[in-house]
Amino acid sequence: MIYTGENCFEVKIEADNNDITEHPHNDQSTPYVCTVCNKRFMSKSGLNRHRKSHTGDNVYWCNECKKSFFSLASLCQHMNIHRSKYKCTECGQCCQSSSGLAKHMRIHSGEKPFECTVCNKRFTTLGYLATHSRIHSGEKPYKCHMCDKAFSESGNLDTHIRVHTGYKPYKCSLCNKSFSRSNDLQRHKRLVHSNVRPYDCPYCEKLFKTNNDLKRHVRTHTGAKPYSCRHCSERFTWLNQLKKHLLESHNEGTCFTCHICQKKFSHSGNLKDHIRRHEGVKPYVCFECPKRFYTAVDFILHQLVHSDSLITKGRGLCGNLFFIQT
Repeated sequence: MIYTGENCFEVKIEADNNDITEHPHNDQSTPYVCTVCNKRFMSKSGLNRHRKSHTGDNVYWCNECKKSFFSLASLCQHMNIHRSKYKCTECGQCCQSSSGLAKHMRIHSGEKPFECTVCNKRFTTLGYLATHSRIHSGEKPYKCHMCDKAFSESGNLDTHIRVHTGYKPYKCSLCNKSFSRSNDLQRHKRLVHSNVRPYDCPYCEKLFKTNNDLKRHVRTHTGAKPYSCRHCSERFTWLNQLKKHLLESHNEGTCFTCHICQKKFSHSGNLKDHIRRHEGVKPYVCFECPKRFYTAVDFILHQLVHSDSLITKGRGLCGNLFFIQT
């Protein structure tokens, strides 16, 4: 049994501990493969450290966040985050090591030194490039030993396993919300509990909390249409526009049909918003005036009217939505 800090779970191993070793694999860069979960390693020592995740041996606990580690070195490196030893001066994110901080700083500098030889897309780290390359090869080397799902990234497998265990080791100190990934916790803190906006538009003075928000905004200046239809020459600025086009023009994709007027949608959420208009249901209520709205998008756009008062009260435009169940 392994104690996770929230619950106990048993890791079932078909082979005994002595069988958790390497077996031959045609990828010479990672020749050592765990026989339990098929995770691969460049060295036998890396495999030996990994095997403890299945046996529960020598678990080291962080006193700050209760996250567990299978080596003392990993715990010491993790503690650098809590000590803010390697802290980004741009956005305040703390990293485990100086190399981790150097990689993180590329987010702000825009430096992408690693280029894909297939599509020429560039990346901030070699690891991101290796993961991206699997898009072209279709390789998914990391398999879950509980449900046989396969992943192209080892981190995705680790996170997926928590679906089976219910383990969420990353807890927000401000609202006690828990997350299965540290990145999700950091993102939650930045988006919900801070007004930090590290991403600035090169065309105007707008600032954004996430790089994806910035990329979407930049398209309004450049008119870029990165999404192309595989059946015709049409191109689109937004992915939802492409999905709608594929559904309506080429009858491709998941179809959600309104039972009242037979209108078709590519997303179930869009269908729900549409049906509210038939039923006259407006569940989103402004907390500054009596106005109500069918969709969250309409609600957020309306908040621009009250933006000065909201900022004065410390809420921000993307605060909690007041949603009334009907």
